[in-house]
Amino acid sequence: MHSRQPRVLVVTVVHDPEDARIRHRQIPALLAAGMRVTYAAPFAAFGRTPPPGVRGVDLPRAHGRDRLRAVRRARAVIARVGRSADVVLLHDPDLLLAAAGLGRGVGQIVWDVHEDTAAAIGMRQWVPPLLRRPLQWSVRLAERIAEARFSLLLAEHSYADRFRRAHPVVPNSNWVPDRPPPPPGSTRVVYLGSITVPRGGREMIAVARAARELDMVLIGPADATMRPELEAAQAAGELTWLGFVPNDEATRMLEGSLAGLALLHDQPNYARSLPTKLAEYMARGIPVVTTPNQSSAELVRASGGGVVVGFGDVEATVAALRELARDESQRRALARSGYRHVQAEVNWHRDGQEFARIIAGLAGAARR
Repeated sequence: MHSRQPRVLVVTVVHDPEDARIRHRQIPALLAAGMRVTYAAPFAAFGRTPPPGVRGVDLPRAHGRDRLRAVRRARAVIARVGRSADVVLLHDPDLLLAAAGLGRGVGQIVWDVHEDTAAAIGMRQWVPPLLRRPLQWSVRLAERIAEARFSLLLAEHSYADRFRRAHPVVPNSNWVPDRPPPPPGSTRVVYLGSITVPRGGREMIAVARAARELDMVLIGPADATMRPELEAAQAAGELTWLGFVPNDEATRMLEGSLAGLALLHDQPNYARSLPTKLAEYMARGIPVVTTPNQSSAELVRASGGGVVVGFGDVEATVAALRELARDESQRRALARSGYRHVQAEVNWHRDGQEFARIIAGLAGAARR
């Protein structure tokens, strides 16, 4: 007699349902392993639809100070759908409150830890300065409670310091093509990801203005602060801003570029987290130009796949790009080295199988 397929309820109220880690990595890995997936996410709020082969449940979006309604709805969905799930996979700290007290009535609750939320609070414009420290303390307390009651997955090895016990790490790697991509070109500079001031949005506009001989292409949604600045720069012919593009399509668009940018600011939330876009650039055969956050600089050193410039240093960024544009042999060597490294070390073809194995093990334990 065959055992039934494991059932997994995946929940987010914060992330875009097209989030690369959730939609384009984890869910395909679960489906490939034969699991049945229900995906509860803010589809209508973002104008998205559920992926093929997945049951979709629409939730409100938790955004800024408007979060309570989404948490309440998520709690109702977890309580109802989670009764028949073996694993309930949560992707937001907000959902720890939604799942509180439901542990015995639903499948095994797993929190996938994406970021250092307490550090990120200092960057949230909607959080009043006087409340930031109390909220950071509250987040750390919530992490301790979650560790005691739920299973945890970590997206970064560096997150382990925040917890008392060891937890499995599922790196934020990406799909790396089996065959080497085409060589990098000489004029197009790309950026893939959300565009905000702390993520280097203004520096990228300044680079585009300073190096008009290069074609700057930015792929990804922008926040309210950056949106008018990007629209003005695009209207002036200084850059091309494409807005949101699904991750699988967007990563293909990177191929043949001169370089990919990751100009994060020196912020606590970025200090030790590896920007996924660096591995995405390398996987598509282009050199990276990045600021010296610890994990970013370590990847560049380990891979030999790019150049590190100072925080906020537009002049150094422009110089690095112009040097790559002049020196074809250098940019090809960086691209080859970066691709080989991520193919061997930062590859979801391998990490996705381990992720599915972990979830399957938790599902089996929940059924027993």
